[in-house]
Amino acid sequence: MAAINPYLNFNGNTEEAFNFYRSIFGGEFSALMRWGDNGGCGEGSPLSETDLSKIMHISLPIGSGSLLMASDALESFGQNAVPGTNSYVAIQADNREEADRLFNGLSDGGKVEMPMSEMFWGGYFGSFTDKFGIRWLVNCDLNGSN
Repeated sequence: MAAINPYLNFNGNTEEAFNFYRSIFGGEFSALMRWGDNGGCGEGSPLSETDLSKIMHISLPIGSGSLLMASDALESFGQNAVPGTNSYVAIQADNREEADRLFNGLSDGGKVEMPMSEMFWGGYFGSFTDKFGIRWLVNCDLNGSN
């Protein structure tokens, strides 16, 4: 397994929060993708211009090999980030087989939000809440660079 990192959700202020975190931890964002950068969220999507400018994914390296990651929850997708339950444990698997093993094992008895599938960013990704109420994200980079 390559890494486990915290993944936070915000209600529209991810960019503000991460600029604050960057001012404390230092460094530069290793990824910053807005909802409008997603090819499936352009014309004809349910997203408003405001939603398209919000953060779909951001990551800030912290220390040796750790990332603080986040996204904006979108009401238009029925999402709402509630303080106290607005975080996930993100697993970066080394390969597809490991991603499937971790996803299937940890989600057993829980509730799958998104089954493992290939994503437009070149990942193999899925999300779920386990039977203990812990929310997980599993991702594997199909391009070979974690």
